[in-house]
Amino acid sequence: MSEQDLLKELHIDREAREGSGRRWPWWLLVVLVAGGLAVGAYFALSSQALKVDIAVAEAPGVGTTAVLDATGYVIARRQATVSSKISGKLAEVLIEEGVRVDAGQVLARLDDADAKAQLDLAQARLSAARSQLDQIRIQLEQTRRDLKRQEELDARKLTSEESLENARTQVESRSAQLEAQQSQVRVAEAERQVAQVAYDNTIVRAPFTGVVVAKTAQLGEIVSPMSAGGGFTRTGIGTIVDMDSLEIEVDVNESFINRVKPDQAVQAVLDAYPEWKIPASVIAIIPTADRSKATVKVRIAIAQKDPRLLPEMGVRVSFLEEVSAGGAQATEEVLVPTSAIVEREDDSLVFVLDGDRVRERRVALGEVVGDRRQITKGLAVGDRVVRDPPPGLKDGVRVVARGGA
Repeated sequence: MSEQDLLKELHIDREAREGSGRRWPWWLLVVLVAGGLAVGAYFALSSQALKVDIAVAEAPGVGTTAVLDATGYVIARRQATVSSKISGKLAEVLIEEGVRVDAGQVLARLDDADAKAQLDLAQARLSAARSQLDQIRIQLEQTRRDLKRQEELDARKLTSEESLENARTQVESRSAQLEAQQSQVRVAEAERQVAQVAYDNTIVRAPFTGVVVAKTAQLGEIVSPMSAGGGFTRTGIGTIVDMDSLEIEVDVNESFINRVKPDQAVQAVLDAYPEWKIPASVIAIIPTADRSKATVKVRIAIAQKDPRLLPEMGVRVSFLEEVSAGGAQATEEVLVPTSAIVEREDDSLVFVLDGDRVRERRVALGEVVGDRRQITKGLAVGDRVVRDPPPGLKDGVRVVARGGA
C-alpha cells in the first residue's frame, strides 16, 4: 500500500461525523420504555378486583337481638392454692407454671426425717406387741393341755383337787393376758397409723386435675398451713386451676337486671380475641346486689371450651333475645354491622355491592344494637354492604365478595 492510500485511511469524513451527532440520546429511549411499562402496570393493577367481606342488611325484628351488654372476667369455679398439712422444710418441688397435673400427682415433698423415724418406731412397737401376743397364745394352749390332763387324772382319782384348780386358774390367767395383749396390739396399730399419716403429710399431692398457674415456694423454704414466722414462712406451694370449670362472671346494673333470665343465650367476646364470638348461656343470677356499685352478679356458662380461654381474661358479653318473624313490624329500618359504616366529614357512608363493583351510599344512623347499627334511611333489607372497608375503597371499584348471602 502506498503512502497516499495510508493517508486516505486516516482522513476524517466530516459529513458522517455531523450525521452521527443528530442521533437521539440513549437515556431518552430508556425513559420512554420505562414510562410505557409504568402505564401498563397501572392499568393492569387498576383492573384487579379487591377482596372484601360482605354482610347483608337485615330487618331489626328477625332473629336474635342483643338486649343488654356487660363486661366481666373469665373465672375458674374450681381453683386451689395447695399447701402442706404440716409445717416443714421443702425437700423437693416438682411443679412449674403451665404444667398440667393429674389428681393425686405428687407436687412437692417435705423433709421427712422426723416423720420417718416416728413411723419406724411405731412399726417396731407394733412388731413387738404382735410377738408378745403370739407368745401368750402359745402359753395359753399349753395351760389348756395341762388343764385337760388334770381333768383326766381327776376323773380317775389320780390328782388332788388343788392341782386341778391351779390348772384352771392358769388357763383363765392366760386368757386374760391374751385379751390384754390383743388390746396392746390394737393400740400399736393405731400408733403406727398415726405415724403413717404424719409421714404421708410430708408429701403434697394435687387435689384435682388441672393446670399450675402459680408456683409460690422454692426448694429449702419453710411451708406451713398457717401464716407464721413473721412472713418468712410460705403458706402455699402452688395454685392449680381446673380449666374445665371456666365460666364468665359479669356485673349487671340493677336497673337492667330484669332483661336477664336463667338459660338466656349470650354471646361473649374476649378482649384478647375481638373477632372470636363465643356462644354462652346464663347459669344463674346471684340473688344479692352490691350496694356500693348498684350491680347484680351473673354467672355465664361457656359452651365452647378452647385453650385460648384463660382465667382473669377480660370479656364483653351481649345478652340475646329471640324475636320471631311473625312478631316483627313493617319498618324501613335495617341492621348492618357497625364496622360497615364509614364516617367521612359530616356524612355516614356504606359501600353497597352492585354487581362486581361497589357504590357509595349515604345513610342515616339509628341506635346501636350489640355489634350492629340501625340504618333508618339509605338501605333496604337484603342490600349487601362491605364489612370493614379498606381505606382506599372508592365508588366504582371492582371487588370480589368473600362473604355474605
